[in-house]
Amino acid sequence: MWSVRVLERRMATWPKAALDVPLAVAFTIVALLLARERPPEGWWWARPDALGYALICAVNLTVAARRLAPRLVFAVATALWLVYIAAGFWPVVNSGALMLAFYTVAATCRTADAAVCGATFAAVWITGALLSRSNGLATATGQALVVPFLLWKFGDTARQLAARNRTLSELTVQLRREREENARRAVAEERVRIARELHDVVAHHMSVISVQAGLAQYVFTTDRDTAHDALGTISAASGEALEELRRLLAVLRVGPEGVGESPGDQPYRPTPGLDRLAETADRVRAAGVAVELRVVGERRPLPQGPDLCAYRVVQEALTNVIKHARPARATVRVEYLPRQLRVSVTDDGVGNVPANPGPPGGHGLIGMRERARIYGGTLAAGPRAGGGFEVRLTLPLQPVPQGRRTGGDGRGDDRQRGGDHEP
Repeated sequence: MWSVRVLERRMATWPKAALDVPLAVAFTIVALLLARERPPEGWWWARPDALGYALICAVNLTVAARRLAPRLVFAVATALWLVYIAAGFWPVVNSGALMLAFYTVAATCRTADAAVCGATFAAVWITGALLSRSNGLATATGQALVVPFLLWKFGDTARQLAARNRTLSELTVQLRREREENARRAVAEERVRIARELHDVVAHHMSVISVQAGLAQYVFTTDRDTAHDALGTISAASGEALEELRRLLAVLRVGPEGVGESPGDQPYRPTPGLDRLAETADRVRAAGVAVELRVVGERRPLPQGPDLCAYRVVQEALTNVIKHARPARATVRVEYLPRQLRVSVTDDGVGNVPANPGPPGGHGLIGMRERARIYGGTLAAGPRAGGGFEVRLTLPLQPVPQGRRTGGDGRGDDRQRGGDHEP
């Protein structure tokens, strides 16, 4: 596994390594020109012969592979440089190639490897000073200590910068991946939300329409007044369903200023809430289910999300009564507490909606639980001990300030609708 990773890393450097070939050729040309110069006074070095020029070319051309195998290149170049010095030629001619090779080791390898190579570089440098038959040993020793240290410092800085860049690159890839995943999750959640809204709107109104259409067909020839009332209920239910569907579509097309993308679009209407429970109860009564509304506590405006959640839960629960428990009596109880909103829908029908719907496609209770979970609430649904079914919703709310009335109690409306209002 380690060899495979090393090979992959080496292959990744091949395009960059191709750029080192011109660099190696340039170093070779400079070294050949420098070899033609006379060494400084006080130094004993012979002029290069054929062997010397061959060694110069070998040492300098070796750096072309410095990115592929930095330690090996340094070792080969150092060995050839030592042979060049031992042959009596001027060491400075090839020092540039050795400096570049050592810098590459410091920039790409571990600190321990760089330390070994630095010590080797200094030792060869001092060896050259010893073989020069000059009295500049102290100067050469100082250079042998300072030059490798500076090269290591620059190389180590480059290595740390490269490691930091790799880390940033990995983090960038990870952030991009997480952003794409979050976008996909947001799309999926939005699709679920839209599906939940469509289910609540369509299921409720279509249940009412289906019941009323069957009633109208049944009494069409015998009781025209009842058939006429049923058709009126169908018209009202279908009109409200179309209104809610238009509102939902308007939300999907809404622009940054709260209006539709098209110039003629109007701002969408507010979402329904508990203030429309009386209308929903009237539709359910028209479908043959007696509904009683009870409001406990002081009514007050609610945030849009929890208000819509409570309304949809009541709407879906009453729809289930129409579909599964009719004929029955249903009771809707809304309780305003300082920190909570409690809503319950109970019926005394013989048919029960299962808590975990078995048939595929039954998403009513699932949607209600999802709505409650979104706003930190809980929803419980199941058969009652004395018969019938009950749905209980609890939502957390912000506490009401003492001595402040936030809305009317709506008692007159409850009495007109046939419901009770408890103090």
